[in-house]
Amino acid sequence: MSGGMDSCVTAAIAARDYDIAALHASYGQRTEARELRSFHALADYFGAFDRMVVQLDYFSKIGGSSLTDTALPVHDADLASKTVPNTYVPFRNAHFLSIATSWAEVLGASRIFIGAVYEDSSGYPDCRPEYYDAMNALIHAGTRPETHITVETPLIYLKKSDIVQRGVELHAPLDRTWSCYRETDVACGVCDSCALRLRAFQEAGLDDPIAYAVRPEYVRV
Repeated sequence: MSGGMDSCVTAAIAARDYDIAALHASYGQRTEARELRSFHALADYFGAFDRMVVQLDYFSKIGGSSLTDTALPVHDADLASKTVPNTYVPFRNAHFLSIATSWAEVLGASRIFIGAVYEDSSGYPDCRPEYYDAMNALIHAGTRPETHITVETPLIYLKKSDIVQRGVELHAPLDRTWSCYRETDVACGVCDSCALRLRAFQEAGLDDPIAYAVRPEYVRV
């Protein structure tokens, strides 16, 4: 769980059928401390029987992303863009899932849930469905014969507005989440993540419960 909206709704879905062990990665992102706070709030809410926070400092050394390299600007959102934004952290989700798989095998867990979203997100390549098909094949090939772990992506084909609606239906604590790429006190409202989130709430006809410095209108016409 990143502490964001998508991971919150994913946790709400998982919690219907499973006991949850919650994993969070701090990897030098700009809003690292704020995301960690949201993670713990969500883990508390969902009654996680275990939780683990891992520190992946090497992402800052690798660079290549405005989330981990302060020399690169976090641009204002361009929701019409078809290019991968500079907030993409190269191959990040594979690192997260590798750690999750190791922990799941030790715990005897059968499922790893991740809040990846494909069509209505920023276009990150490690959020594509085929990426998770390949990851499941890799897990099958690289774990004990008696281990059966599947990565689940329950949101992957949903629009962000549908995710908001699903969260409301499941009474997910969206007010405890954090999505902004730039700020840690009041969300900026104009980065790519804020824009996607605000548009989702606006299209769902609902008010986002977190505070924003500005709240532009992003509804598609």
